[in-house]
Amino acid sequence: MTLHIEIENLLKAALQSTLNSLGNDSVESDNTFLEKTQDPIHGDFATSLPLKLCKQLKVSPIELARLLASNIPNTSILSKIEVAKPGFINFFAAHDWMCLQLNTVLKSNLQYGETKTGKNKKVQIEFVSVNPTGPLHVGHVRGAVLGSTLSNVMKAAGFDVQTEYYVNDAGNQMSKFFESVYARWLQINNQEGLIPEDGYHGEYLIDVAKTISKSIPCRENNKENMVQIVGNEGLNLTIEIIKSELSNLGIEFNNWFSEKSLYENGQYKKILEILDQEGHLIEKDGAKWFTSTAFDDSRDNVVVRSSGTATYFATDIAYHYNKFKERQYEFVIDIWGADHQGHIKRMKGAMQALGIDPDKLKIITTQMVSIKNQNQRFKLSTRKNQLVTLKELIDIVGTDACRYFFISRSPESQMEFDMDLATKESNDNPVFYIQYAHARTSNILLTADEQNLDYSIYDLNLLKSESEISLIKKILMLPELIDSIALYQQPHHLPHYTLDLANRFHSFYEKCRVLSNVAEEQDLTRARLQLVKATKITLKKCLELMGMSSPDRM
Repeated sequence: MTLHIEIENLLKAALQSTLNSLGNDSVESDNTFLEKTQDPIHGDFATSLPLKLCKQLKVSPIELARLLASNIPNTSILSKIEVAKPGFINFFAAHDWMCLQLNTVLKSNLQYGETKTGKNKKVQIEFVSVNPTGPLHVGHVRGAVLGSTLSNVMKAAGFDVQTEYYVNDAGNQMSKFFESVYARWLQINNQEGLIPEDGYHGEYLIDVAKTISKSIPCRENNKENMVQIVGNEGLNLTIEIIKSELSNLGIEFNNWFSEKSLYENGQYKKILEILDQEGHLIEKDGAKWFTSTAFDDSRDNVVVRSSGTATYFATDIAYHYNKFKERQYEFVIDIWGADHQGHIKRMKGAMQALGIDPDKLKIITTQMVSIKNQNQRFKLSTRKNQLVTLKELIDIVGTDACRYFFISRSPESQMEFDMDLATKESNDNPVFYIQYAHARTSNILLTADEQNLDYSIYDLNLLKSESEISLIKKILMLPELIDSIALYQQPHHLPHYTLDLANRFHSFYEKCRVLSNVAEEQDLTRARLQLVKATKITLKKCLELMGMSSPDRM
């Protein structure tokens, strides 16, 4: 149990005792307003609960703070409880308790930080899901890294997480793609092939067509059949390219779900029948509309066009019905691009119409990415020289920098990817700085082993300097951070925590001599080596959760 939860439980019990003593049982507050302090002079945690409840209880905030503090029993986890004006209570963690927790870190090793908060709840995270019509570019990477890191953290928090890529292999866009691949295939075979004006003109399809020609030679055949045969082969090849590119970024999906299967397995037809029976479909202008306005949307939305073809919205409804009703996920997280922001309300409305709790669907949208290179800034676009592919980015900055920088900003904020900074081998680059901290811990422990130092017997209570205590406190924050990220889906806090951890370790290293040949300092040396080991465990865990490497040498 984390320090935050321990103090929160003490505070809740103290509140009940205080209410009893005041003869008041009408006040309820699930929120203890317990927060991490910014300045250690005010302790490790502080609450403003007295300020929130004083009016209801008709007691001054400072008096209420004193009453609450007096009802908190003595405990080994706290060294001091302090009441501060105008009505705060500050909590100071006990040094002995911190040392016991540090021992837990050492015993847990790479399982450190993992919790059971998720109670094995079945969660699905769907991300990337780009139309399989070409290579991935930088604009797709943000959601990819976000989904990958979030799935890692939620697994560490005890959730049963499945990751999924939704393959848009049906509909009008796929027809255009098939026609474009077919045209390139004809051209490769010295025949006339015209790419549709609104088709896919990228040169990458030339390479795809060349590969197809090796297995499907050009011959007289029914055009419609050949478009399907060649197009399907192009689709399969493109999906393999996307899989390979994502694998290079350290991303593997548990499942690749075919949109086409929604038609083949009857789910598309089924959801139309359910919505119609429940009175959520109307006919207008020859099309079928979902009555989104009944669910607080600004307008109704077409699900079946007048031509009889399904809209993307219709298949999305069927897909989410499959997630919740067919596969029984308890919670679903979708990661969409910023251009889908307006679709959220109608999708949640559709879930409600199908009898699914809309709060079980969490949709995260990622904002636009711009690139900074050699002090020049430009937004991503499909115009020549402004589309940076995922492969190009990894080739330039590497997987680790790619993952770190994309996860370091909250998804709702616009982002500038600084390629110059990402390639620097200096402390200015947070990736270098963090990985250097890990390499430094490895080097210290290796040197200790080479010197045949036995630090298996140690006393962590000797770690009392300011930099040692600061480092220990940061290490002990990881389990709570993992829980918080998992519950609120905010993985951008992880790189900032890791950077601060690296900073505190470097500061400790500069101020505290770890390896000493002085006989009187051997006990302290052993304790400090264990602190270095705990730091390495925590850094490695953080890098692992972010999908980054943990170099032992740099």
